[in-house]
Amino acid sequence: MNISFSPEHEKFRDEVRTFLDESLTNDLRSAQRLCPGLFLDYEHNIAWHKILHRKGWVAPAWPKEYGGTGWDLMQRYIWSIETAKADAPNLAPMSVGMCGPMLIGCGSEAQKKELLPRILSGEDYYCQGYSEPGSGSDLASLCLLYTSDAADE
Repeated sequence: MNISFSPEHEKFRDEVRTFLDESLTNDLRSAQRLCPGLFLDYEHNIAWHKILHRKGWVAPAWPKEYGGTGWDLMQRYIWSIETAKADAPNLAPMSVGMCGPMLIGCGSEAQKKELLPRILSGEDYYCQGYSEPGSGSDLASLCLLYTSDAADE
């Protein structure tokens, strides 16, 4: 079994490494290394998002016709490995990772035309919050609340 990259994928890996070397600031790398959770604060996250958007690389998994890169699975794998090695920030998942794909799969053409470019540019930045009575953003207590309510019926 040959597990090496094709010459085209090696060339792509070199392009990714060069881009990361030229685009990642010490501040962004440091922020990612010191990040206590999975995703950075908005300031650093949106700075990296905008750098990726200018390059056209903010949405590797999106179809090209919606502003994605058009990369094959091996290119996406190379991207994920090289960004991790370079201490590149992880983008917040809601906009590009969840809302965009949902709109691509289920949205109307008008929604796609209006919202997808705004997600790609970072103009629209989605988050997820919970405000259920007695739960707030605590999903475990939300499940308990739901279970308790169901038991009362």
